[in-house]
Amino acid sequence: MTGGCQCGRVRYTAQADPAEAYLCHCRMCQRATGGVAAAFVGVEQADVEWQGAPDWFASSPIAERPFCSHCGTPLGFRFKEGSTRMDLTIGSFDDPSPFRPKHHFGAESILEAWIDTGTLPRFRTDEYDVLVQKWKDAGMEPPA
Repeated sequence: MTGGCQCGRVRYTAQADPAEAYLCHCRMCQRATGGVAAAFVGVEQADVEWQGAPDWFASSPIAERPFCSHCGTPLGFRFKEGSTRMDLTIGSFDDPSPFRPKHHFGAESILEAWIDTGTLPRFRTDEYDVLVQKWKDAGMEPPA
């Protein structure tokens, strides 16, 4: 499976099992991604081949996170020592659709209001006229 950052400077190929995806709600992951949770898949570090090396942020004394210093895309998580595994962010995969979360981690920090959102109204970006016009003014079509 392939993936990378938003600007394309950092790319990777990884052997990833979509059944190994999960959501991490810990405060470190919330802050690192700016989201209510981080969507990850666990992989063997040896099964990740980087094309365009990521930058690494020492997010704590025990862990570091790959990211692109050009566009800011968070790409994953790994312990500094003692593990052959790491996590890659689901959103950084070129096709994230096969992944299904198998569990929640960091449950002490779950923001319950964001868990069950199935009944909220849904709006499509390609039907939001202001956004579509901004893309057209830039000479492009909205991204799918």
